[in-house]
Amino acid sequence: MDLRFTPEEEAFRKEARAYLDDLLAGEFAVIKGRGGPGDEHSFFDERLAWERRLGADGWTCVGWPAEHGGKGLPIDLQVIWYEEYARAGGPGRLGHIGEGLIGPTLIHFGSPEQQQRFLPQIRLGTELWCQGYSEPNAGSDLANIQTKAELDGDEWVINGQKVWTSLAHWSDWCFVLARTDREAPKHKGISFLLIRMDAPGIDTVPIVQLTGTEEFNEVFFSDARTPADLVVGGVNNGWKVAMGLLSFERGASTLAQQFAFQREFAEVLEAAKATGRDRDPMWRQRLASLHSRLEIMRWNTLRMLTKADRPELSDEAYIGKLYWATLHRDLGEAYQDILGEAGLLCDEGPYELSAAQRLFMFTRSDTIYGGSNQIQRNIIGERALGLPAEPKV
Repeated sequence: MDLRFTPEEEAFRKEARAYLDDLLAGEFAVIKGRGGPGDEHSFFDERLAWERRLGADGWTCVGWPAEHGGKGLPIDLQVIWYEEYARAGGPGRLGHIGEGLIGPTLIHFGSPEQQQRFLPQIRLGTELWCQGYSEPNAGSDLANIQTKAELDGDEWVINGQKVWTSLAHWSDWCFVLARTDREAPKHKGISFLLIRMDAPGIDTVPIVQLTGTEEFNEVFFSDARTPADLVVGGVNNGWKVAMGLLSFERGASTLAQQFAFQREFAEVLEAAKATGRDRDPMWRQRLASLHSRLEIMRWNTLRMLTKADRPELSDEAYIGKLYWATLHRDLGEAYQDILGEAGLLCDEGPYELSAAQRLFMFTRSDTIYGGSNQIQRNIIGERALGLPAEPKV
């Protein structure tokens, strides 16, 4: 494995850096570094314009095959793009769920008609997507979903509830896991459906987070209808499609978020210098540990991506979520600890959280969503290490 970059790859890096720096120093300067963890509510209109500018210039979906409208970049060039995006302060992507999740899923499992209908709009940023997976009693145990869909003529009729649906209040479409055969075993009888978010019978209720913002939602389906041909991968084959989508979630598109941790660490380091903590031996050790862990995360992510074409998950893929979630939480705690009491103070409300407060509060959720740390340890133990399964109570 050689993770060094060639002169041609470094030339691509310069091209990407120049493009991003030019936009973020000009008309999009106001959203530089915005829209990240705890800040997802900020500058929606400006970030939507950013999505569409990237799409028009051909800088979305860089890893998609060219025949589906992407750049078809190999993995090393994708890594460079996402690194430069984070370093430039690229804003949080409104199109991530479309580009990184449902887009690759449609490329792999979708019909030609579904691909032709949806992929161009995702690439151009003209349609946003949200994910209808989790339910009140189906989080880590996703196969326990109770949302049901029944075929009525040429339409599916959907009833049920989804929760923790990020960006649902802004999305045009949702991909929904629904039970289409209630007599089938738990992991069977599930279908992967697509539905417009403005369809009659859909009610979106924002959930107020610890940060005071409303980035995700509850979504209620009451006889909501979608065309019969908007099932992906075949009726009752939704579990396979859902697991395929989750494998795409580990792909290169997640790198921008992780590389952005480096920018957040730079802010923590500046705060340490401003408060004099950088001269304290105990704090120097803590900062050095965070820096080392960030480097380990980067190299493990790159190692994982070099093995992405293997049928089985690599060790790096198994540990990735647990590692970066814990690291990000610790980074948020360090930022707040460095500021001390001053970091807890604010003017009279209502008020905007500081960068340190947003990071600290949001990263409490990193170790819960997408599979809690406890669930991640079980997965590592059982699937990667072959240990006995946790006893069922």
